[in-house]
Amino acid sequence: MQVDELLKPFPIKEFHPFPRALLGPGAHEMIGPEALKLGFKKTLVMTSGLRGSDIVHKITESMKYHGLEVVLYDKVESNPKDYNVMDAVKLYQENKCDSFVSIGGGSSHDACKGARISVAHDGRNVNDFEGFNKSENPRNPPHIAVSTTAGTGSETSWAYVITDTTTDPDNPHKYVAFDDASVATLAIDDPVLYYSCPIDYTAQCGFDVLAHASEPYVSRLNFEPSLGNALRAIKLTAENLRQATWNPSELSGREGMMYAQYIAAQAFNSGGLGIIHSISHAVSAFYDTHHGLNNAIALPRVWAFNMPVAYKRFADMAEAMGVDTHGMTDVQAADAALAAAIRLLRDVGIPEKFTDVTQDSYSKNRLGQGPTKFYEQASVIKGDDEDVDRITNHVLGDACTPGNAKECTFETVRPVVDHCMNGDLDDLLS
Repeated sequence: MQVDELLKPFPIKEFHPFPRALLGPGAHEMIGPEALKLGFKKTLVMTSGLRGSDIVHKITESMKYHGLEVVLYDKVESNPKDYNVMDAVKLYQENKCDSFVSIGGGSSHDACKGARISVAHDGRNVNDFEGFNKSENPRNPPHIAVSTTAGTGSETSWAYVITDTTTDPDNPHKYVAFDDASVATLAIDDPVLYYSCPIDYTAQCGFDVLAHASEPYVSRLNFEPSLGNALRAIKLTAENLRQATWNPSELSGREGMMYAQYIAAQAFNSGGLGIIHSISHAVSAFYDTHHGLNNAIALPRVWAFNMPVAYKRFADMAEAMGVDTHGMTDVQAADAALAAAIRLLRDVGIPEKFTDVTQDSYSKNRLGQGPTKFYEQASVIKGDDEDVDRITNHVLGDACTPGNAKECTFETVRPVVDHCMNGDLDDLLS
């Protein structure tokens, strides 16, 4: 069922499946026994390598200790590329593997979900499955997803995001595939694995959570089973992100963000997303910037854009973020929610607009590097009229856009994108 179909006045809405999950300190130590229970024998482990940590080594050695054969693919890139997926598929087929484990954040999980779909279709290119439930074989290899960041939610959702590098290098394409067959077999969320996550990554991933929670809460899908989780995830993020960012070895903040990211993903899994994500996908298609960073920059602008059609929902979000809304009108409370989001963004040290993002502004920036000629020419985010136009066009074609609270056209969305590129956040508060 397509999102645009779901948005029509029709009584039936679709609730998408979640995997079984293990959550809490020490959960990652269960991967060996759980893999054996699922019948794993020879497993392809997909990861980014997790530079500076020994997480991959510890988990793969634990799997070997339990008698599992391990084949390692550790070249998944941020904003995973189609060739990352297909290289992993080739390795899986050559080694006659029977299962997958992904270790990392959304990039590792998304690439792995794409690889599983491809394997189930005899190695067809992952780009063939862009869209909604495009796979034809519902049976694919089992998959354990082990998260090392609190942001993605990919370990529990039916979505995966891939950058298609086969398109025009001057017009790169990043897409979302939604597929019930891509849902992991088992999700493992262990806050102990977050301790080594860099400060800036922790903050940016936290805003991915806030986007995952806030977008279904105001989505045009208006899916009742998602609303409680969405609001709870907003509350947990507001209460825990500062602690997780600036006191990274304190368990309470890390565990709070673990639950926030998990239930936020369960909210959007059936409740939909909006143009915070569409803008993020577009900017990373052109500049390969971090998804959470993109969401953080887009979020205040999109909240301001959407508020006129959802003041009451934004007033609820203000209360969830700890604002005392007694005596406020819904409009005043909605404005307070926006101010609270901007305060949070500033408190955790995130750049405030895209033209502030530089090579040195966060841990894994890839500006000016591969994989296509466009990236090599894109060492600085321009934010000029041409940049704004092409990013706006990408937003309008994104699968998340139909769920946005407010109707989107080129004329209405372009100023939002322009403000993300060049605007001052204080303008939104005046």
